[in-house]
Amino acid sequence: MKIILDAMGGDKAPLEVVKGAVMAKNAYDISLTLVGNKKIITRVAKENGLSLDGIDIVHTEEVITMEDDPMSVIRAKKNSSMAVGLRMLKEEGDAFVSAGNTGALHAGSSLIIRPIKGIQRAAIATVLPLAKPMLMLDCGANTTVTPHYLMQWAVMGAIYMKNIFEIDSPAVGLLNNGAEEHKGTPVAAEAHKLLRDNPEIWFIGNVEGNQIVQSPCDVLVTDGFTGNITLKLIEGMGKFFMHSLKGMYKTNAMTKMSFFVMKEHLRSFKKQFDASEHGGAPLLGLRKPVIKAHGSSDAAAIANAIRQAIAFVRTGVIDEISEYVRTATPTPGAHSVASTVKSEENTDEQG
Repeated sequence: MKIILDAMGGDKAPLEVVKGAVMAKNAYDISLTLVGNKKIITRVAKENGLSLDGIDIVHTEEVITMEDDPMSVIRAKKNSSMAVGLRMLKEEGDAFVSAGNTGALHAGSSLIIRPIKGIQRAAIATVLPLAKPMLMLDCGANTTVTPHYLMQWAVMGAIYMKNIFEIDSPAVGLLNNGAEEHKGTPVAAEAHKLLRDNPEIWFIGNVEGNQIVQSPCDVLVTDGFTGNITLKLIEGMGKFFMHSLKGMYKTNAMTKMSFFVMKEHLRSFKKQFDASEHGGAPLLGLRKPVIKAHGSSDAAAIANAIRQAIAFVRTGVIDEISEYVRTATPTPGAHSVASTVKSEENTDEQG
């Protein structure tokens, strides 16, 4: 199995990415390729005593930054680590992992790897850091959605949770501002009807924001704008809780002593709110596995994202999604990111 890794993507690249790659190479029987500036990669590895034996490096000169425009940067920086890595995945790899610009990764994946035939938009699917694993999608790729996007994401999410977490019949919920089926925007109300009438999923209805922490379902669908805010709110609250607890234990000598008794429990509590413990977020709906690691990923998070990529490849999720859309009733008015970018390219060429 060949895993391709964007060595230059992320806030802590390339050092933490290289560290994570070495950890994964030592733990798993895989072929691993780092894509990025070879001189910089080898230098940071040497400076930190990291052996790159068994890890291939494909040299690139350009880097896609977090500030770059997502819809144009893949074309503008064709020799970037992300663009080259995606083209390698299309031609020869099994999975691609990047902690870089989320929008660029989504747009580039949709253009280069392309969505599964019949899937309108790929979505970022994140396992929320709660007591019970709950997959939420979309988490930032698509801020404007249609009811059919949400319906397709619900099915893809259910297939993913069934295969990766071995849940026989994943429960699906729709994030909304009320339990009643008519609540929410017109898109949410129409999506509720589609989800309710879809025999491929077990739909439990609307899920309100205050219910999320209870993990009332296995798959939670929403638009990318709401999903991204929800995800970051949960991550922020986890950090706030840990900061508050540490402050409590520093109150006096007695509380400081009790900290050592509770130390391991606090460490477990912290992990519970750490999304990186579950690995990266898969872009569901693409023809090959692409994993988005958190932008601030450290070495352990990168290694977990690679682990998730391996599981994604082995479970056959993409084949099952492809079979679903092949046999499902065609969706009218399908429109994809790939077609949008392609249309822009044709306009540029004509201009």
